[in-house]
Amino acid sequence: MQFGMPTLIENRTLEENAALCGELGLRFIELNMNFPEYQVDGLGQTDELIRIAERYRLYYTIHLDENLNIADFNPLVTEAYLETVRRTILAAKALLPLRDRYGDPGRPLTLNMHMHHGIFITLPDRKVQMYERDFETYMKSFAAFRSLCEEWIGDSGIMMAVENTDGFRDYEKKAVEYLLQSPKFGLTWDIGHSKAVGEKDVPFLMEHRERLIHFHIHDGTETPPGNHLALGDGEIDLKDRLRIAESRQARCVLETKTVQALKQSVQWLRNNLGVPAVPG
Repeated sequence: MQFGMPTLIENRTLEENAALCGELGLRFIELNMNFPEYQVDGLGQTDELIRIAERYRLYYTIHLDENLNIADFNPLVTEAYLETVRRTILAAKALLPLRDRYGDPGRPLTLNMHMHHGIFITLPDRKVQMYERDFETYMKSFAAFRSLCEEWIGDSGIMMAVENTDGFRDYEKKAVEYLLQSPKFGLTWDIGHSKAVGEKDVPFLMEHRERLIHFHIHDGTETPPGNHLALGDGEIDLKDRLRIAESRQARCVLETKTVQALKQSVQWLRNNLGVPAVPG
């Protein structure tokens, strides 16, 4: 398996993240588009991204903005998010040679995305999710999104990976299953998120186990709900989850939030699995 790290807020520059990545023997950085420096204009500066990657012998995956909402009822908002995805795919294509040089050319380069729940209306006796109420409109947006991603990705080695967060809604499961009918889409299993919500997403993820291509690895707890813990600090059967990741030859991001937790997680992997090894 290949292990990487997230963009850490304690590191103010990509160079600092890359230096830490190299120091810990990790193979890639997942660039997080929730950070201002990794918006589409920043990702478009591929010469600088490549220079840093070559210096530390690493490559990149990309985490799309968590607010990404390609089904927004306002078409102006939807168009902005779709254009963001298009430009991000263009940047990923320019970064593909790094994966071939420092990663595994046989594995897709992933663009990780969340499913936006949309808004809900609170009634006296229940909450009504607007995407569930207007499901046909919702699914039309996903039909357009899938088609456009297929066009933009083309025959490049890029895939969109849909991540579980705080429990897929029923309407979201239908949309995800529709996306998975395309070879350009797969699944990310965030094992900490699923633990924090009582593993409610595990049956759906295991039903589609053959589409798992990416993992976010961090420890977590159910009571109280918690995730993004260093490996060994929570309740997850980490070895079991990593066996599943290995069986899928999936790429694994050690998605802690602090430098110290990342270092502890790398040490846990070395102590328990003998990986990752510091490159020579």
